[in-house]
Amino acid sequence: MPRTGTDGQHTVVGPGGAGPVGYSLPLSPTGRSAMLTPPPWHFSGEVVMVDYRVDPEAARRFLPPGLEPGADPGAAAAVFATWQWCSQDRAELTDPGHCQFGEFLILLSCEFEGRPMARCPYAWVDQAVPMMRGWVQGMPKQLGVVHQSRPVTVGRAGSRLAPGGRFDGALSVRGRRVVEASVTVERSTDRPPALHDVPLAHTLVFPEWTSSGGGPRPRLVASQVSDVEFSRIWTGSADLKIFQDLEEDFGTLAPLEIGEGHVFSYGETLHGGRLLSD
Repeated sequence: MPRTGTDGQHTVVGPGGAGPVGYSLPLSPTGRSAMLTPPPWHFSGEVVMVDYRVDPEAARRFLPPGLEPGADPGAAAAVFATWQWCSQDRAELTDPGHCQFGEFLILLSCEFEGRPMARCPYAWVDQAVPMMRGWVQGMPKQLGVVHQSRPVTVGRAGSRLAPGGRFDGALSVRGRRVVEASVTVERSTDRPPALHDVPLAHTLVFPEWTSSGGGPRPRLVASQVSDVEFSRIWTGSADLKIFQDLEEDFGTLAPLEIGEGHVFSYGETLHGGRLLSD
């Protein structure tokens, strides 16, 4: 990584253009200590997802100015995923402990200027790097313990992607089980789940730390992705439990109605964000 200069659209500098450098903290003489590399970032994952419905008014309260509930108020999804990721030079792939992580997130249906989008009010990951990368995106990632069933192709210690196969996910936060999901697949389709096939709208916000006041204003942004790939989608009946004792706001997104579940593989390249509203 250069001491100064740019990597695509992303400047890689140190304070005042001199001294230690890096795309993110920690800064160092070469910049190689930075927790994050500059985008693009490539992701390949296995997903267990459940469509469900929440109270439309509860969902609306999670939407910032600029986002509207859209054509299907109350539509939501609970998503478990196990990811493998790398930056442009693919160097992380030699270190599985660095390039793999589990994730759980909630998605809410919304619109920006009439365009369908999804809003993620809560997300948990089990590694520090994806948590920090989420904050850079404006995605509200926290640390949790994520477990998820994965398809098997040999043996009996798991389910095949075939009718009758069952896939489960569980999230624990601070020692409490807060989400459980299961999907029993029945059929396959080429049609991606609606809330996994739209742009995500996030809010960039950083707390005020200095005494100068007038901290950065929240900014509404959307992720910019390319090379999106879905495997064949396996769909079937689902169950979802979101326990309401984590905290009050989280509990308002518990399911009123549970729809279908989906199991599939997914890949994308994340290039950065674009400003929707300041």
